Amino acid sequence: MNVLTTRELKERLSELQGQTVCLQGWVRNHRRQKNMGFIDFFDGTCFKNPQVVYDEHIADYETVQTYRPGAAITVTGTVVPSYKDPTTPEVQASQIILEGDCPEDYPLQPKRHTVEFLREIAYLRPRTRLFQAVFRVRSVASMAIHTYFQDRGYLYVHTPLITANDAEGAGNTFTVTTLPPEEQKDGSNDFFGKPTSLAVTGQLEAETFAMAFSKVYTFGPTFRAENSNTKTHAAEFWMIEPEIAFCDIHQLMDIEEDFLKYLVKTVLEKCPDELAFLDQFTKSGLLEKLNNLASSGAARVTHEEAITILKNAGVEWQFQPEYGQDIAKEHEKYLTEVHFKSPVFVYDWPKDIKAFYMYQNDDGKTVSAVDLLVPGAGELMGGSQRETRYDLLTKRMDELNISKDAMYWYLNLRLYGGCTHSGFGMGFERLLIYLTGVDNIRDVIPYSRTPMNCEF
Repeated sequence: MNVLTTRELKERLSELQGQTVCLQGWVRNHRRQKNMGFIDFFDGTCFKNPQVVYDEHIADYETVQTYRPGAAITVTGTVVPSYKDPTTPEVQASQIILEGDCPEDYPLQPKRHTVEFLREIAYLRPRTRLFQAVFRVRSVASMAIHTYFQDRGYLYVHTPLITANDAEGAGNTFTVTTLPPEEQKDGSNDFFGKPTSLAVTGQLEAETFAMAFSKVYTFGPTFRAENSNTKTHAAEFWMIEPEIAFCDIHQLMDIEEDFLKYLVKTVLEKCPDELAFLDQFTKSGLLEKLNNLASSGAARVTHEEAITILKNAGVEWQFQPEYGQDIAKEHEKYLTEVHFKSPVFVYDWPKDIKAFYMYQNDDGKTVSAVDLLVPGAGELMGGSQRETRYDLLTKRMDELNISKDAMYWYLNLRLYGGCTHSGFGMGFERLLIYLTGVDNIRDVIPYSRTPMNCEF
């Protein structure tokens, strides 16, 4: 007999009623009664798991009653109507075979565990309902990202994870070296013959491909050695970075909004059971938020307009909003959750707080940069129109003490058929915070890498 997955069983439920099926998976919970038992069964392929029912007539009844949560089993039985939920399969077992036993001290006993406890056993937490939902959404969203760009003619570029440049200019990078500290000099005696680090971004390399393929994107891991323990920061995280030729900042915002709405609609369509569970688990109005975005869109304001809104809000801020300064988390929360009640693009940022490669506006004070702020996750996307004027770019690099010799290839893009182009970066885990309502980056990535934490 062929083994069915629980996903196949759910999809073919009406067809399989009364049929004998074989399933393989694990025991989530086992409720024993005097003459029968109920097993909450799962194999990870479907969120709505079947209930396996057996009675005293099953083979090795006494042995089956000893099977504990966590045990791996093979179930053979008949699909029967469920009185609890007609959309959830139920199987009347004729045989249950133990494939892998589980001891009494198995950490995932049938009760609600805290996410803090589950982080301590990250190798087991994918078996819980919460993380079954989160990582199914992660998988679906990941595929949707590729589908969006591939269907629109973008080239997928694998940019290097080891780099000799720091695109952000922040210096918060992990050094890559083969030498002990006492032998490290200027990098000339190291493996690559120069100082290298793990990449914070693939943007600069992606720009070189955009000047050849017009539309490209990267999607891969990036690294930042920032000693931050907030809910939205990690040392290792995944980034999506499209780069588009012949595209200005306003066209870029159109693409960002279309992209986000596509991802939200795809997850709503493909993960209805997972999102329904997460909506109840987080009690954050998740489904309402996602459906509103899918049917509406994002507001757009300049940085100056955003500061004016904040100054006139009548709120006692911890950090006072100021023209020419960055926007704090409390400001992002107010703009998205109180004032606009939606995602919001903030564009034309002060030049002095943004990266060297951003297009300098005519006012001499701002650059054509844009951040997309979303409820619950704060900044989700950050992008800009890139500076294409060689003289202004080199002047800005001099102001920030960025080596023009080391970045000669990037400057040459402005000389060899340069054009208006733009791009953005989106932190994948921050997207997942938004999509799942789970508010800590440590809980939307399989194994988090944060300060003083590199287990598993």
